[in-house]
Amino acid sequence: MNELFEPVITGSVFEWRRAVVALLLAFGLGQVIAAVYMATFRGLSYARTTVHGMAMGSIITCMLMLAIGANIAAGIGVAGGLSVVRFRTTMRDPRDIIFVFAALGVGMASGLQAYGTAIAGTLIFGGGAVLLHVTGYGARRQPDGLLRFVAPSGQGVEEAIARILRAHCRTFSLVTLREAAQGTVMEHAYQVSVLAPELRTPLVTSLQALPGMRDVSLLLQEPTLDL
Repeated sequence: MNELFEPVITGSVFEWRRAVVALLLAFGLGQVIAAVYMATFRGLSYARTTVHGMAMGSIITCMLMLAIGANIAAGIGVAGGLSVVRFRTTMRDPRDIIFVFAALGVGMASGLQAYGTAIAGTLIFGGGAVLLHVTGYGARRQPDGLLRFVAPSGQGVEEAIARILRAHCRTFSLVTLREAAQGTVMEHAYQVSVLAPELRTPLVTSLQALPGMRDVSLLLQEPTLDL
């Protein structure tokens, strides 16, 4: 009697071991991808839930691949079930989508027992993400910020403003110039690139020192940040 059940028990134990190894590997590699995402993230819209989604999403995809296996009918059933789910989360940064997709891909590879592919893919993806972050690949020189102020009307004031901007800025371009207070003052807005970060405060201070100057503000902007 024991001989009849021995192959079944042995197969069941093997199935459990295979599932546990695949799920743990998917979870571990998902955390590696999430750690790389946290280390290379630049922006204001950081969400802890996104990181959790990467780690947990790899487990879900691995579980689905283990459950489907080579069963076409099961695959169709899972696809039909997932089509009912409506994901409401909107990711505005394409980079976030890529990292989430990478975590899902790791889960799929682990679920298919392609462990070498899963590990190698994680290492190359993580190394590539770190390399692009360190080298600043794709970055372009952008204006440092928007300079706004209200200045009295007059040619002398305009020339003084131009001298200050040339002394502190690498480049500057007038964005808007609007008349206010019945023509007695002008509202200026410039896009500026400061020669050095330490010159930002002297730039604002020098403009404030001009007679009649008020409401001087420098709004700094970072091209990689999503405000």
